[in-house]
Amino acid sequence: MNHEQFFEDYVLGATRSTTGRTITEADIVLHAGQTGDFFPHHMDAAWCATQDFGQRIAHGTLVFSVGIGLTATVINPRAMSYGYDRLRFVKPVFIGDSIYSKVEISDKRDHPKRTGHGIVVETVTVTNQRQETVLVCEHLHIVERRAVQG
Repeated sequence: MNHEQFFEDYVLGATRSTTGRTITEADIVLHAGQTGDFFPHHMDAAWCATQDFGQRIAHGTLVFSVGIGLTATVINPRAMSYGYDRLRFVKPVFIGDSIYSKVEISDKRDHPKRTGHGIVVETVTVTNQRQETVLVCEHLHIVERRAVQG
């Protein structure tokens, strides 16, 4: 779905939440194959049983990818992703955990070089089914202004 929104239309503090997605063993195996990260923390159930978490954990990059993917429900033709800052893996995600994302508009500022655009920062918080925060990051967007700054 398309929803056109200019820089001026974003409201600090506005939030939206997503539906959930359960992380499966297949997700972890596929992600390991795509990234080459076959560390035992993700792949070796017997070894993990001897470690602090006691079970395999999902790759942080998998949780990040799925968590951000959950937020991609609307296309804004006036905005594009500019990158991510302050990414933290707060708690592990295990096989069978469901994750959910919440987005909050946390900052708006001028773009240092593009007067026709601004930067909108969304703080993304990913939680598990127990409402525990598992990941937090800032998603930066370059967003077209309705009127060019003079």
